[in-house]
Amino acid sequence: MTSLGDLAGLGESALLLALLVSLPVVGVAAVVGLVVAAFQAATQLQDPTIAHLPRLVAVALALVVIGPWMGSEIADFALEALAPR
Repeated sequence: MTSLGDLAGLGESALLLALLVSLPVVGVAAVVGLVVAAFQAATQLQDPTIAHLPRLVAVALALVVIGPWMGSEIADFALEALAPR
């Protein structure tokens, strides 16, 4: 039986892992959003497609590049969490 302290530690580790794994993709989306917003402000183009399409493409590329690392980190955590003690 797992103790309450061990479960709390696993919960804390899971939250930190979720933050660590999502941060690169969110960062890419934020940077691309700022660049597109600056472009729209400079050119006065306010088309919603221009705002969303580059961010979608950048996030998809970031997931392709960073995805294997994200998967391995999550799998390592799952093995640690589910390993018999």
